[in-house]
Amino acid sequence: MSWLELLVVLAAILTGARLGGIGLGVMGGLGLAVLTFVFGLQPTAPPVDVLLMIVAVITAAACLQAAGGMDYLVQLAEKALRRHPGRITFVAPIVTYLFTLFAGTGHVAYSVMPVIAEVARESGVRPERPMSIAVIASQQAITASPISAATVALLALLSGQHVELIDILKVAIPATFLGCMIGALVASRMGVELDQDPIYRARLAAGEIAPVVRREAAAIPTSAKLAVLLFLAGAASVVLLGSLPALRPSWVNATGKTVTLAMPQAIEMIMLSVAALILLIGRVRVETVVKNSVFQAGAAAVIGIFGIAWMGDTFIHANMAVFQHNIQDLVSQAPWLFAGALFVMSILLYSQAATVRALVPLGIGLGIPPAVLIAIFPAVNGYFFIPNYPTIVAGIGFDTTGTTRIGRWLLNHSFMLPGLVATGSAIAIGFGLVALG
Repeated sequence: MSWLELLVVLAAILTGARLGGIGLGVMGGLGLAVLTFVFGLQPTAPPVDVLLMIVAVITAAACLQAAGGMDYLVQLAEKALRRHPGRITFVAPIVTYLFTLFAGTGHVAYSVMPVIAEVARESGVRPERPMSIAVIASQQAITASPISAATVALLALLSGQHVELIDILKVAIPATFLGCMIGALVASRMGVELDQDPIYRARLAAGEIAPVVRREAAAIPTSAKLAVLLFLAGAASVVLLGSLPALRPSWVNATGKTVTLAMPQAIEMIMLSVAALILLIGRVRVETVVKNSVFQAGAAAVIGIFGIAWMGDTFIHANMAVFQHNIQDLVSQAPWLFAGALFVMSILLYSQAATVRALVPLGIGLGIPPAVLIAIFPAVNGYFFIPNYPTIVAGIGFDTTGTTRIGRWLLNHSFMLPGLVATGSAIAIGFGLVALG
């Protein structure tokens, strides 16, 4: 019976991934209905705290975009990229990493991709090199951002085991950043030089590549700069409260026990407050917030996590005894196997947060220590493997030279090697940091 239930779960995931967008969530809901009404499984509670945290963060990020804050950040990024054009393969991933780290979503990388491609071509650097690792860095930073959906999902799951936000960040940030830098080193040696690339030379000879034209920097209103400061202050507040629990208010409940404000509630309050202040100070029209790309992508992610996580939790809870009997010893002796499972699941789900919510409860149930789960957290960044994720498709499109591309065999694409190196290095460094305490 467990195998039949697993087939239902896998069918829902694969069909949802094929549909894309909210398809993942609604197929998860259908799978849950089959598990409940056909197989008689008792549904677990939906992941309300995780969903509310993600909604709050997405709302703040969408308000930032509507206020023009993203445009201001792009101007700052362009200055940094043009200041060191010869080192763009290393500067570009730093820029996209920081963007994602503070914004909580990798989709902010779209805004700087044209600049990366333009500066690389101006400098005679093969655009594939900085573009590939910049996209990978925008994904890796999601597992280091204190306000990303993936991080808040992991925090919500591990908080019951006395894990604070700082416990995740002190491993995830250095591990993923150094992993990206190792990936950049590998990317800097990819392919032939730009002037020797046959596809680029053919496009140049055919007149298919337009000359580089510098864009005039648009005037940024003061309200946009204030919006950026408010958003960064909100992110810093989340880190501060997560690092120093004593700063959070406490109360004595009816039983006489002292209760401290939980981090999920703190994140929700802070990010909704940031959104409110941006709306008030920036005089942002509310209707523009719900129409922009950040809000729409975030809303789709929330629906996806809702359905898939609820279905996954129900299946895992009902079959935990089976998993413990068959694979607990194996996973305990070789935790990298669980990292492999996270990596494969992320390829199917196209979402770090959905992967965390789908599989980490199983890891907890199998007795994998929280420190190990934190070390292998970057394994959920596997959706570069199949080159159809929006940031990867955009990266290929923005490189008009044709050096950033998908190979004849699909998987031999520009992002594969930097992605594998960055992810593997981050996990290895994570284990090292955990071992050091």
